Amino acid sequence: MNKGTAIVGFLLCFIAGMGLMWSIDRSAGSRGHEIAAVDDGQPWSDEDAAIPVSSKDPIWGSRTAPVTMVVFSDFECPFCTRVEGTINQIKEKYGPEKLRIIWKNNPLPFHKNARPAALAAETVFRLGGSKAFWKFHELAFKNQKSLTPANFETWAAEAGVDKAKFKAAFDRQEYMAKIDADMAVGKSSGVTGTPASIINGVFLSGAQPLEKFTAVIDEQLKAAQAAIAAGTKPEKVYAKLAAENKAKAPPQKDRERPQEDDKTVWKVPVGDSPTKGPATALVTIVEWSDFQCPFCTKVVPTIDELLTTYGDKVRFVWKNNPLPFHQRAEPAAELALEARAQKGEKGFWDAYYLLWKNQQKLSDEDLLGYAKELGLDVEKVKVAITTKKYGASIAADQELADDLQASGTPHFFINGRRLVGAQPIDKFKTIIDEEIKKAEGLLAKGVAAKDLYAEIIKNGKEPPPPERKEVAPPAPNSPWKGGERAKVVMQVFSDFECPFCKRVEDTISQISKTYGDKLKIVWRHRPLPMHKNAPLASEASQEAYAQKGNAGFWAYHELLFKNQGQPEAFSRASLEKYAEEVGLDMTRFKKALDTNTHKAFVDSDNSVAEKAGISGTPAFVVNGYFISGAQPFSKFKKLIDKAMKEAGETAPAARRPAGPVQPAAAPAAPAVPK
Repeated sequence: MNKGTAIVGFLLCFIAGMGLMWSIDRSAGSRGHEIAAVDDGQPWSDEDAAIPVSSKDPIWGSRTAPVTMVVFSDFECPFCTRVEGTINQIKEKYGPEKLRIIWKNNPLPFHKNARPAALAAETVFRLGGSKAFWKFHELAFKNQKSLTPANFETWAAEAGVDKAKFKAAFDRQEYMAKIDADMAVGKSSGVTGTPASIINGVFLSGAQPLEKFTAVIDEQLKAAQAAIAAGTKPEKVYAKLAAENKAKAPPQKDRERPQEDDKTVWKVPVGDSPTKGPATALVTIVEWSDFQCPFCTKVVPTIDELLTTYGDKVRFVWKNNPLPFHQRAEPAAELALEARAQKGEKGFWDAYYLLWKNQQKLSDEDLLGYAKELGLDVEKVKVAITTKKYGASIAADQELADDLQASGTPHFFINGRRLVGAQPIDKFKTIIDEEIKKAEGLLAKGVAAKDLYAEIIKNGKEPPPPERKEVAPPAPNSPWKGGERAKVVMQVFSDFECPFCKRVEDTISQISKTYGDKLKIVWRHRPLPMHKNAPLASEASQEAYAQKGNAGFWAYHELLFKNQGQPEAFSRASLEKYAEEVGLDMTRFKKALDTNTHKAFVDSDNSVAEKAGISGTPAFVVNGYFISGAQPFSKFKKLIDKAMKEAGETAPAARRPAGPVQPAAAPAAPAVPK
């Protein structure tokens, strides 16, 4: 046998052996859903790739697979659940030698359980490796409606991880930084929602059909084969192709927050926020920050160095923006503000430094310990944290951030000029030096030092006015609640099958409780074409109104949203079952659905929405002011209060929710497009 024949024979045997091993892995996986084909060997890193990955990420497949699919996902996202079936088909089709799949966390702010679930999964991965992670991952998606800490412990144990060790690490939030790091990678890669898949650098957004994935994977397999033939090592194929594909892709716009802009001056008021430095300073730096944000921690030494370097020429102003997925940031802010109330500005800044020093330890017990260390009245601090004493002040900071499009933390304005993120000190100095010259010029022209900042931002850019839409008034038989003769009316354009419409229902309830009879809330039907069962559900709810008025409609409405997402939730049999529960006349109800009695009414509401340019749900019109999507309460409050003021009404004080603060600046759930 010659040498060439021997080599060919060896390769054929190797390939056959790999095929056999893959068939064994597949059959095992199909029986017990165990993911055997994972790489938990020696540490490795593709940190130099366009989308960096490493052995610190959960992985399915071989280290040297020619195609790498990085999946940015969210355990609470219904669309992520949908794509999981497709991903399983992809695994079956290509196997671990051709394809590796890498998980990156991207919990969306409006999914309250997504970040804790991501932390739990990351904790399982750190304690049990990729195999344990994928088992936990499977259980979490299978039980997406039950993402609770108790279940996380149970699933961790089922995945083979020691329950006590899991609980200890999870409670300490030991691996939270990895989630923030994943999100940062996603943001820099153009990920703005979930699911998002990046296949060798080729971006695929959303729960796409199998054919979309296979088309990209097949193309990348050919490209990888060519790269290896040209001399690229198998373990370097991903970095090479990802760089090439990213370079060929059209530039992605950052849709979540504006790009850094060091020229436009915004009108940024200081208000009564905590400050360091004199009011006569040449430069004022205003920061929106969050005591639990790892990126905010990084910039603390930078600010301190700037204050030391520039002395009285710089004033630093703190504003709170505790993000919803940082559940301990708001209590920490309450402590700092109570320290200020008890001991003045020095008290605030002493608390500020102590909180940064102990950022990983922000439990109520920890915070009360810091209060004692700071010499504060501990009972008053406890009351402040428990009652959210400074909630209105924090909410005001967040609303101002929203007005100024200052989403995310840390976010700075230097004499009104925007600087986003934990930037290097030279970035700050460049703007500060320019602003010092500008300020000295104004002083030379006679502007008093005490009026300097006001003069600088006097003509600064202000937020655009709220969007308005003119819609035809609701028909007399439109369902409503609240005050029948209220001067402010909120029209809700919604779809019973839309997941975002269901999500905003709690906010609508909070609005209803807050404003009572001062606000009239009117339901407008907007079943979208993509939701095939929504039109009949709308007709059924309207029949509930026809028979039992508003009480009948809202009771039926509650059952529809309560059951949304369950199998057959909107089948004819289910609609009839809900009608029986509400106590409707079933003969009349069935006839109304059989003859589409209310179809014309539902179609009329739909036409009103289309004419007004309302293409998605949920959507709201408050005395002409338009709100799109499942926004946080603060967004609604701002516009409702504005409408009330214009109508000569006095808005009631908002009742703050018991849970974590929902910032106005947080990205909202999108309206589902038509």
